[in-house]
Amino acid sequence: MGASAEAVKRVWRWVRSAPGTYLWLTALAVTTVIIELLPPDEAEEWLGSRSTNLYHLGEDPLRVLITSAFWTDGSGWFAYAVLFTIFHANAERWLGTLRWLVVVILAHVGATYLSQGVLLWAIHSDDAPERAIFALDVGVSYGLAGVAAVLAYRFTTPWRWIYVLGVLAVVVPPVVMNRTFTDIGHASAAALGFACYPLTRGSGRPWDIGVLLKWRPSMRR
Repeated sequence: MGASAEAVKRVWRWVRSAPGTYLWLTALAVTTVIIELLPPDEAEEWLGSRSTNLYHLGEDPLRVLITSAFWTDGSGWFAYAVLFTIFHANAERWLGTLRWLVVVILAHVGATYLSQGVLLWAIHSDDAPERAIFALDVGVSYGLAGVAAVLAYRFTTPWRWIYVLGVLAVVVPPVVMNRTFTDIGHASAAALGFACYPLTRGSGRPWDIGVLLKWRPSMRR
């Protein structure tokens, strides 16, 4: 077997070990192409009808909570492919598809309601306009933030705490500086991911990065 064939075989084994991740990523590839082919005004209308904004959460919450997770603004699919492979695939391989999916759902749904709840409070306090009930809110980033957070338990200490600080460094500063509902959603999703520790029990030994860093391949003459 040639080197290229062996590489393809390894990639396929990796994909098969995280089926949920790559089925989701495939669906996102299809929806991304659809959005890119639509005229801008039609694309905006299409995404708006699938948005988990306050209006749709009040009218048809189940539909938009599901459909919003399969649409983005039409850009950045390759970036998501990298992030899905780093975070979602590793989490799914570690936790198993069912527990990984539970983390994704808790982060996506929980962060949506928490962030939209803050937005509703801002509207009632006259800190946000009434039209904000129709704000666009689609995408996969809440689920991604939750899964990235739960992966902290994949590491031994002190690497776990370094990883936690890295996650916090990504999600906390935007809340302080920008205070948009999406920033609050990402921070909420990360908090929910950290809270999913009970789901990680019995998922295998944590990674000791120190051991990996000390590893050297054997040298033969």
